[in-house]
Amino acid sequence: MTRTTTRRRARLATAAVATLLVLAACGSEDEPNAEEGSSAAASESTSESADAGTAPEGDGTLVFGSLLPETGSLAYLGPPEFAGVDLAVQEINEGGGVLGKDVEHVRGDSGDTDSGIAPAESTKLIEAGSDVIVGAASSGVSMTAIDQIMDAGVVMFSPANTSTDFDEGAYAEPDLYFRTAPSDILQGAVLANLLIQDGKSNVTIMARQDAYGETLAQQVQDNLEAQGAAVAATVFYGENAQSYDSQVAEAADAGGDALVLIGFEETATIVPQLITAGAGPADVDTYFVDGNTADYSSDSDPSLPPGTLEGVKGTIPGADTGGEFQERLLEVDPELTSYAYAAESYDAVMVSALAAIAAGSDNGEAVASEIVNVTKDGEKCTTFADCVALLEDGQDIDYDGASGPIELGETGSPTAASIGIYEYDGQNKNAPVEFIDGQI
Repeated sequence: MTRTTTRRRARLATAAVATLLVLAACGSEDEPNAEEGSSAAASESTSESADAGTAPEGDGTLVFGSLLPETGSLAYLGPPEFAGVDLAVQEINEGGGVLGKDVEHVRGDSGDTDSGIAPAESTKLIEAGSDVIVGAASSGVSMTAIDQIMDAGVVMFSPANTSTDFDEGAYAEPDLYFRTAPSDILQGAVLANLLIQDGKSNVTIMARQDAYGETLAQQVQDNLEAQGAAVAATVFYGENAQSYDSQVAEAADAGGDALVLIGFEETATIVPQLITAGAGPADVDTYFVDGNTADYSSDSDPSLPPGTLEGVKGTIPGADTGGEFQERLLEVDPELTSYAYAAESYDAVMVSALAAIAAGSDNGEAVASEIVNVTKDGEKCTTFADCVALLEDGQDIDYDGASGPIELGETGSPTAASIGIYEYDGQNKNAPVEFIDGQI
């Protein structure tokens, strides 16, 4: 069945989630506490540079490091994110580069919190002269490297972190951390609204028992209950569990009229068990989130044959990138099968490059001082060339990118963003159905 992708604009109420998430993120895993001193030092350093009225001096070449998942539990997000960075770097250099020189890209592998390689990879990227590090995808991984990166005077710009923790506590003040992905406050509200729209009134939630699963589950529950719906049961499972039998049985016995599964790659193991228990997608309308709305069409696991996920819906932060942007990505990586967070990665690079031009310096702290400014309150522009032309004319700019309006707030997070609603076909491949614009 052919579906037409639609867009509707909505100011999503988040009164039910006034209590901010402790930690929720795309690919978020258990993470260490923030080191307040390091964040404060980075913030103070940035502020002093801005107050001085002169941009810190760079070395003349804007270098992007990418701390993205080539390995680990979110490795499926790596290809589109790397492609987004590569495409932006290519187009910037085709447009004349930054401050008269081509920008450079140095790759690094973020891994996941189990591998713990992000700090060492960050050191390599910093030593390679990175002024901006794009990543990580996982909030948990970002937390293992954020202070190290900011203490080096380097911008950390994530395309996929959705934890509210980056807007709280030690990171609530302006610093060197930015992201193009919206907080999970918005995803929780959109998913709950989708369930209500689909007529669901008694929802079962099955989620990883980690920061990501627990907090996103709470966001969904709060928003459902605020609209008069109920949660039949919330069932948590260990992220490294050897078996999900008891949790699957509990979720199946809850008798909900819908099942929200908040997970990662273990989804391919859990779904067949749900089917056996009579609570699979053919029995209970099933919904995924950004952590598991992946392409399962080429999955070699025979436990997910074609048709297993037909009709399953999922939510992924990000705007409708359209065919033209995807075609450009395919020129960079012809083997792409997913485009999740590609636009956000692309925009992290574009915003940083434009900020460097606005600051007149490739130094990380100088770039950070202009990142928020180039995303709001100026003359609208959507391409690198058009934005550069405006900057060269002395105008303030408001870059709207492939991922949406961006509109970064003072903490470096989007204040306006889009969430895509996707649906699986008979080949276990998802496609966008609708995009919801919301404000946080």
